[in-house]
Amino acid sequence: MGFIMSDIAIEVSNLSKRYRIGLREEIHDTFIGSITSWLRSPVSNYKRVHNLSSFSDNGEPDDIIWALKEISFDVNYGEVLGIIGKNGAGKSTLLKILCRIAEPTSGRAVVNGRVSSLLEVGTGFHSELTGRENVYLNGAILGMTKKEMDQKFDEIVDFSGIEKFIDTPVKRYSSGMGVRLAFAVAAHLEPEILLIDEVLAVGDFEFRKKCLGKMQDVASEGRTVLFVSHNMSAVTDLCNRVILLHRGKIDEIGPTEEMIKKYIWGDRKELMGKGEKTWVKPSKTNWPKGVIPGKELAHLRAVRVLNEAGELCTKFTVRDNIYLEMECEIFRDANYMDIGFNILNDRGLLVFVMGDNSRDSDNRRGRSGLFRFTGKIPGDLLNDGLYFVWASLTEDNHIVHIRERDAVSFFVEDSMDPEGARGYYIRRKWPESAVRPKIEWKNSLI
Repeated sequence: MGFIMSDIAIEVSNLSKRYRIGLREEIHDTFIGSITSWLRSPVSNYKRVHNLSSFSDNGEPDDIIWALKEISFDVNYGEVLGIIGKNGAGKSTLLKILCRIAEPTSGRAVVNGRVSSLLEVGTGFHSELTGRENVYLNGAILGMTKKEMDQKFDEIVDFSGIEKFIDTPVKRYSSGMGVRLAFAVAAHLEPEILLIDEVLAVGDFEFRKKCLGKMQDVASEGRTVLFVSHNMSAVTDLCNRVILLHRGKIDEIGPTEEMIKKYIWGDRKELMGKGEKTWVKPSKTNWPKGVIPGKELAHLRAVRVLNEAGELCTKFTVRDNIYLEMECEIFRDANYMDIGFNILNDRGLLVFVMGDNSRDSDNRRGRSGLFRFTGKIPGDLLNDGLYFVWASLTEDNHIVHIRERDAVSFFVEDSMDPEGARGYYIRRKWPESAVRPKIEWKNSLI
């Protein structure tokens, strides 16, 4: 199969898409009101249907939602481009426009090449047809001959792992089976352009691993891939460039690592560099629901980041000890209480979990009261960067009483000290990693 020789695979220019949401129907309390409404319903229904597809340029009514608003970008042929953003940012709408499922309100999107897409489970499948029939149907839609499909069929079925059910109607497939076959078809029909929307959200670990491997193969063959996902690890592995969407607009386009950090930090700007979070008990006898983290057994009073001197601190060098402190109020006798801190890096990945597993602390053997727990992160462990802390309190029977996400944060800066973990690596960039512990070595000539 010959590929098109254009430098630009996808060209999007001032693309916008808006929807009109339906308005709630008026409810009448009287019989006369209901009769009047029924008599007027033909005219009202006509107006309602007409208004759903018509727009006025005079102002912006409350029932108008912009899924996309004047976005522009180009995708080079052979590029793997990631698209990230919160739910409702416009990611799926953009892909639907690119594969001609939806029409834009304004602007244009030019796609130069044969497109295969997987936007949601079962997209492009006819529920009454069997898996086999749907494979051939999708191939025909893409312009492939029966001979070409015969050559690809066994490979598609083998990848999907549903050989036993290939002659079963798709309507009887589970969601996992449907997405397996849909991805196998989309990835194996040799499209010039592959559009993928959250395919890794469904399926087991082995299948997700296969999907990532296949997308890497597709990319290495010089095809174009647009990949929408909330899985930042997958985006990092596959994409060199990322579009960050926010409320239907392009926030920024740039290198993958930078865009992921900006996306993750977006909701955490107030948290960055915040070394203490406290909750004050109201004057009332009872705790109002939602005022403070915790359940009936225990409440969280404070989380802090401290330095060696016991002072609040949010900036450390890689050689500094870091102390995490938690204050909890336990109201009644209970089983043994487990204290935990989850440490996450600036990509939202869990670095490690620290908890007190000593089991010899009398103050947590079922006693009530106000307690302070402090854990130490030793120096020469973490790499430089920004870290977020989650706090938790769990009873011995695995009941979670407290779980406070993003309670505090702290920065670790590179001391550029040859006596630290970096050693004589000081003049070169340290590889991207969450930790870089100082390891004891013994060297001898043999």
